[in-house]
Amino acid sequence: MTRTDADGALDEALALVSRTPDTGGAGGHRAAPWLRARETAARAGTSVPARTHRVPFADALGEVLTAPLEALSDLPSFDTSAMDGWAVAGPGPWRVRPGDGILAGDEPPAPLADGEAVRIATGARVPADTTAVIRSEHARASGGQLYSDRPVNTGQDIRPRGQECRSGDLLLPVGSLVTPAVLGLAAAAGYDELVTRPRPRVEILVLGDELLTEGRPHDGLIRDALSPMLGPWITRLGADVIGTRRLGDDPAGAEALLQAVTSSAADVVVTTGGTASGPVDHVHPVLERAGAELLVDGVAVRPGHPMLLARIGDREGARHVVGLPGNPLAAVSGLLTLAEPLLRALAGRRQRPRYTVPVEGDVPGHPYDTRLVPVLLTDEHAEPLRYNGPAMLRGVAGADALAVVPPHGARSGQELEILDLPWASGGCFT
Repeated sequence: MTRTDADGALDEALALVSRTPDTGGAGGHRAAPWLRARETAARAGTSVPARTHRVPFADALGEVLTAPLEALSDLPSFDTSAMDGWAVAGPGPWRVRPGDGILAGDEPPAPLADGEAVRIATGARVPADTTAVIRSEHARASGGQLYSDRPVNTGQDIRPRGQECRSGDLLLPVGSLVTPAVLGLAAAAGYDELVTRPRPRVEILVLGDELLTEGRPHDGLIRDALSPMLGPWITRLGADVIGTRRLGDDPAGAEALLQAVTSSAADVVVTTGGTASGPVDHVHPVLERAGAELLVDGVAVRPGHPMLLARIGDREGARHVVGLPGNPLAAVSGLLTLAEPLLRALAGRRQRPRYTVPVEGDVPGHPYDTRLVPVLLTDEHAEPLRYNGPAMLRGVAGADALAVVPPHGARSGQELEILDLPWASGGCFT
């Protein structure tokens, strides 16, 4: 990748960063390593007792089974034809039975006599005493007789009863994700409802007095880029967003924040901004007043260093708070670092498999912290994108993923861990 003036400016900015790992905040906390922060978020989710509900099976899409899916009957429940063609009994040639043949859904047909053939459709019930089904393209009828163009093997193109499963067989275990294919299997097996784990509920609180909800930025005010982004993003992570609110930076906003984190109907409250130590950064003081336990208080990652994860209440009825920084790309970093592993665990879903891709071009790094850089994935490489500053969305808007860049950077061709963005990786079925 060709180096640009922007790359050089980034190098200079990184060189000015503190030369010791970051500390600060109430109590002099130390930022958690990036991977440890993700693991902490996942453990926090798995520590919450699973809820369960019974829903019409179509409403279970994207949820996780909390009861096994067992076969309610044999599949198929009778011998069926696997092809359009002819059901035959005994060796040929065969006498063609008069009539229109057998269609799927017909009443049980009369048994075949030895040397007899009858037309049959795919999925139709095979008559008793059928030897085989001959595909239409492999047979010819002439003068009331049927002839096969090739040898006929006993049982060919017949789906025998119970071929896929027998009644009582385990089809899918607890913990399986309900995908469209699972819905199809559940329907085939005769289910009308499934027992699943509900999606975690999320409330989003966007903090800041400087945010506009419409029009162009002006007079020191900026557009709220997070409200339009966070709801759909979190939904794609498999959660139900029950509300998005904007709160001011004044004392009334702080009181509203306290009320929200202590009494929200959500399992997770996601806040944006206010996680640093500025004069109007209320998140830490509010969490202290709420008696919250800080599980992660700062992460050694750029952008997004001042993100946090807190728990309010005991494990049995815990509500979690994910504090995202206010800068847009820093908020994205917090989503992928803390919110995604927490929400996947709360939903009972497995964490995404980790994988690496070689990077194309050198990527500058932070002296001590991990960097998350938007990349475009090709067949062979991860191509870093420009416009990856904490306040920028231009890079991530055109990205497939974020690459995890270790301290001191990466050389061209080095394998880097990749964090797929939910729309590029398919996301959840919601």
